[in-house]
Amino acid sequence: MKSVQQEVDERSNLTSNNKFELLLFRLGGDEHGSSSELFGINVFKIREIVAMPAVTKVAGAPDHVLGVVNLRGQIIQVLDLPGITGVIPRTGLNIMLVTEFARTTQAFAVESVEEIVRLDWSQVMSAEHSAGSGMVTSIARLPETDEHPPRLAQVLDVETILRELNPESSDDNIATSVGDKIQLKPGSVILAADDSVVARSLIERGLEAMGLPFVMTKTGKECWEQLNMIATAAEAEGKTVHDRVALVLTDLEMPEMDGFTLTRNIKNNARFGTMPVVIHSSLSGTTNEEHVKNVRADAYVAKFSAEDLSRTLRSLLRA
Repeated sequence: MKSVQQEVDERSNLTSNNKFELLLFRLGGDEHGSSSELFGINVFKIREIVAMPAVTKVAGAPDHVLGVVNLRGQIIQVLDLPGITGVIPRTGLNIMLVTEFARTTQAFAVESVEEIVRLDWSQVMSAEHSAGSGMVTSIARLPETDEHPPRLAQVLDVETILRELNPESSDDNIATSVGDKIQLKPGSVILAADDSVVARSLIERGLEAMGLPFVMTKTGKECWEQLNMIATAAEAEGKTVHDRVALVLTDLEMPEMDGFTLTRNIKNNARFGTMPVVIHSSLSGTTNEEHVKNVRADAYVAKFSAEDLSRTLRSLLRA
């Protein structure tokens, strides 16, 4: 039997190898009770998994908000995840996933939990061009095992789900919260990476409000390739990559290459080593922020506060 510390150490080491753990669960099927698909969420976002407790309904709550629960003295909003995704649970809402990210806590009711699988981010492909509402950020390819043939799991974009349920939380005053425009060296840009459509939109609006030109990419791999292309083009002109890229702003959870690996690649490469890197992620908590320090990122900003992002970028770009 592994000790608790061994489990913690193993999970911490995943971030050094472009790996992560995905909790697999089911929400239900169609009106005929079939087509129960697998869904997944990064284990780093899960605080705990509990049997569905009694829920207190809240007057005037939005659709798909079941109500609230009192979990060890903390009042937590519970969301009907099958209802949000348009499926019908066969056996009811039996499990509650308590999640913690972007420094907030919320719970999702699901039908059942299957297992935890350990994957490489290269096994996860972007779902942006697949049919859907934008709630699914990527598709994980699960390897064949003795118990299962090869399977696919849909990785949910929880940020999109929460913003659609709470549209008033969208940052409509970005322009007034970021302060004065930030000046970059002429010809240079911010290179950003995020796989979430909603997050990219917010980042783009924030950078535009700050007056910062940018190049947006959708995965860590795409960002790494773009950085190398920019560096090669700059060198052909007798310049360096630092004349063209002022700072890299990256999410952590991304298909193909995560933000930890991207940051480590940048910091360990003599060509880019002094390039400022800011981690901009919904993965919060002291453990994840410690990982950020270990890969030598220059700063961590929790999604999404335009004011915090502006303050951080202003500090690093002035240095």
